[in-house]
Amino acid sequence: MSSDLPLRCRCGHVRGVAHEVAPSAGFRFVCYCTDCQAFAQYLERPDVLDAAGGTDIFQMPAGRVRLTAGTDAVRCGTFSGKVLRWYTDCCRTPVANTAAAARFPVVALIHPFMDHEAGGHWRDEAMGPPLCRIYQRSATGLLPPDAPPPPSLATFARRTSKILGWWLCGLGRPNPFFNDRTGAPIIAPQISCRHGPTAQARG
Repeated sequence: MSSDLPLRCRCGHVRGVAHEVAPSAGFRFVCYCTDCQAFAQYLERPDVLDAAGGTDIFQMPAGRVRLTAGTDAVRCGTFSGKVLRWYTDCCRTPVANTAAAARFPVVALIHPFMDHEAGGHWRDEAMGPPLCRIYQRSATGLLPPDAPPPPSLATFARRTSKILGWWLCGLGRPNPFFNDRTGAPIIAPQISCRHGPTAQARG
């Protein structure tokens, strides 16, 4: 059964909602890439990462995500220009990752922006357990015993079919991070200062 998931930053200034959230309605994974780690360091939010440096991410159709308050505090950074990393300026909460172009129909919500308690359920109940882990070679510690498995061909096929379906059904619009008329980001992305080794943005 799907449900609406409240979204909020740490201080509550920026709020939103993710509609029709369910394990079958998105793709949850843990990313250990160096850019996701650098993003947490840039925000001075080490709590975003798990003990091995992973970030819990839920990809879903952009058209089912709404920002309802505090958009004046939303900011955007990028390391490579290929992935835009959205966060709040009020309390440095990571919000989501998107492609640099509005036509890609996916918003990748980052777990600190999910107001689970207000929604009455937790991540596993709302979105199901993570389906896989990616870029584990960049992990900063030992993976926990219950870490999700590496991606399989079936996992990649599932993700690809979901994204294609979202695009064909028009669920990529409106994208809350892009102007629906011009396709430009709602705020010009800044090149973020990197912490740690250089790597292409992947998360």
